[in-house]
Formats: sequence, structure tokens, C-alpha cells
Amino acid sequence: MEKSNWPAPAYSLILLLFFISTCSFLSASAASSSSSSVLNDSMMYWNHRWVPQHRKKGGRVQYVTHNVLHYGAKADGVSDSTAAFSQAWEEACKSWRPASVYVPRGTYMLKPIVFYGPCQSKMLFHVEGKVVGPKHYWEFGKSGFWILFYKLEKLTILGGTYDAQGSDYWACRRSQSQCTQGTKSITIIQSRNVVVKGLKSLNPQMFHLAIDHCHQVLLKKLYIEAPSRSLNTDGIHIMSSEGITIAGAVIKTGDDCIAIGPGTKNVHIRGVHCGPGHGISIGSLGLHTHEAGVENVFVTDSVMTRTQNGLRIKSWGRKTTSFVRNVLFQNIAMENSYNPIIIDQNYCPYNKNCPGMGSGVKITGVTYRNIHGTSASPIAVKFVCSASRPCTGLQLHNVKLTYHKAIASSVCTHAGGGVSGVVSPRSCFRK
Repeated sequence: MEKSNWPAPAYSLILLLFFISTCSFLSASAASSSSSSVLNDSMMYWNHRWVPQHRKKGGRVQYVTHNVLHYGAKADGVSDSTAAFSQAWEEACKSWRPASVYVPRGTYMLKPIVFYGPCQSKMLFHVEGKVVGPKHYWEFGKSGFWILFYKLEKLTILGGTYDAQGSDYWACRRSQSQCTQGTKSITIIQSRNVVVKGLKSLNPQMFHLAIDHCHQVLLKKLYIEAPSRSLNTDGIHIMSSEGITIAGAVIKTGDDCIAIGPGTKNVHIRGVHCGPGHGISIGSLGLHTHEAGVENVFVTDSVMTRTQNGLRIKSWGRKTTSFVRNVLFQNIAMENSYNPIIIDQNYCPYNKNCPGMGSGVKITGVTYRNIHGTSASPIAVKFVCSASRPCTGLQLHNVKLTYHKAIASSVCTHAGGGVSGVVSPRSCFRK
């Protein structure tokens, strides 16, 4: 190495000045960057009323949050917060980053509202408080919906209590007065990749939760309740949908705990505690001449307690193209349930305007495996099928149902199938 021509003191001074200037530059740059970041965050808050929170922690997506209070919602349970919820949703839906509408603790009154899609990114509707409907049933209008999610993809509905306060509507129905059309509490239409988790639904005018024309929906850890005498308050009603999973639900209501309607396939249900209610039903089917069927339904590890029906398939007595095929009911406990296992192809509620024809719904490939418990009716297994299109491929495997600690009975009409394992009551299939 060549020896430097600079004197030692001068060389040291130059190094010191270079070090000081470099540190000053870096410090100024950091301060400028920090100031710019703070300013941008502040501007985004005041201009768009949300706080940026889109970061990944442990692989979990963080959402840009839109708090309904910032849009004028009132947590007093009386003031109309519909416009505030709508504005928060519209703003969140425009975000190119995952966004949430956040409802903090408190009680919020909502009139009928539609959360429209499609949105630009993933959406989270996160409720920590309680949402109630208007005080008077006629304030719900005639749309048939209270809270509607429409044409959305990658939506999560998380938490919250939804109380439609439907008692005055049921009273109107029972009095046979001229009532408005009832509303469904929460409806999801034409959506895919949806998760509904930790939600509580109380006292709807009609259905608690309706899924219509949807694909890939997960319903998890739900609590659903209405009085046993409330009318048409299905817990979960599924229509024309595919890839629906229900994983854990407590359902106490006045109609079907779960109803699976025409055009539905690939349904997995597990961990449901139903009762009071009308059980888990496929149907009613066959109301219309040209109607899609139901296939690939699997119900497992569930309990029916004091239900009007247990596992039911029901169809109208009229000509139709509809069908039921490839269904499994497995590991189901019955606790004092009427009609624990029933197929009814002469369905006609209240015996009014019954078609009186043979049902055209073809039922085939239905298996009942490991069904145990007690029946509140002496006939524990009832297969009442169509003369024009008999039920075929019904399978009973390890079924044990008793009536008041005695042997129950079974009834078959136009039904055929097989038996394996221990089956009681004795099968009524013709050999």
C-alpha cells in the first residue's frame, strides 16, 4: 500500500467530517420518511374515516377497518343506524385491500339493508355488539329481507347478536289478520367463498339464516333461537346452493332447524344440536313441475332433542322432475323426538290446498347409520313413499330407537331397501 501524502491530523479531520455529514443525512431521511408516513396515515383517517391496519401477523390478514361509529351510527338501540352502516360498507367495498365493517359493543337499530357486491377485495363484517330490528313489524317493509348480502366473494361475517324482535309479527299471523310479508333475518344470495362464524340470531319474523344460489359457504359455531311456537322460523334454509358446510350449531326454533331445498348439493352438516324445532329436513320438494333435486347430503354427529321430527325428507304429492339421492345420516342421537326417521311424500302443511296426487320426487340411496335414542311417538321409523315413484335403496345400519323404554314400530309404504347390523324397531322392508 502506498503511503498517504496527507498529514496525519488533516487525514483524521477529513474522516471525522465525512462521518458527521453521513449521520446527518441518514437522520434527516428517516425523519422525513417518518413524518410523511404519519401525515399520510392521518390524512387517510380524516378523508376516508378508517385507520390503516392491513398488515400480516403470523400469516393472518389484517383488514382496513371502517368503524360504523365514525359514520354516525348510534349504539342506543333506538336511533336508526341504517345509513351509517350502508356508508361504512360502501367505503369498505371500494378498498383494493382487505377491508372490514366493524360494529363495536352496543345496540344498533337497523331497518332493511342490502350490502351489495361485488367488492374490490376480501370483506369482513365484524359485529361485537347487538343489531336489532325496528320495533313494529310493518317497518320491515315488503322486500322479504332484513339484512341481505348480495353478490359477494370472499366474505366473512363474524360474531354479533341479531334480534329481529319478531314476536308482534307472529302474533299478527296467529290472529289471521292482514299481515305484511315476513322477512328473513340474514340472507346471502349469489355469493361464494363465504364464512359465517360465531353469530347469534334471535326472534326472526321468518327464517334466521337463508343461503340462496351460493357456492362454498362455511357456517360455524352458530347459536339460533326463537320460541317453539313461532311460525316459519327455519334456523338455516338452503336453496339452489353447492358446497355448504355447517360445523357446530345450537338451533332452537319453531320450524326446521335446517331445511335443504331444491337445487342443493354437496352439503356437509356436523355437530348440530337441534331442539325444539322440526328437525333436519330435505324439502319440501316437488312444489313445482320443473324443479331441481337434492344430492350428496351428509349429516353426522348431531343431536335431536324433543323435536317434532328428527331426520325428515318431505315432498308434495304432485308431478315433478325433482329427486333426492346419495344421502347419509350418521351418528345421530334422538332424545324424545317425534318421528325420529321419516320420509313423507304426501307433505301438505295444515292440510290446505293439498294436490292429492302421487309425488314425482324420486328418492334413492338414503342411508341411516348409528341412529340411537328415544322416540316420543310409537312409530319411530316411517317411510311413506310415492306409489308412482317408490323409494329405493334405503339402508338401515345399527338403528336402535325405543318408545317409553318399549319396542317402537316402523311403517313402510312403497319403500324398499336393506338392513345390516342391529336394527330396532324391526325393518318394514319387504323381503
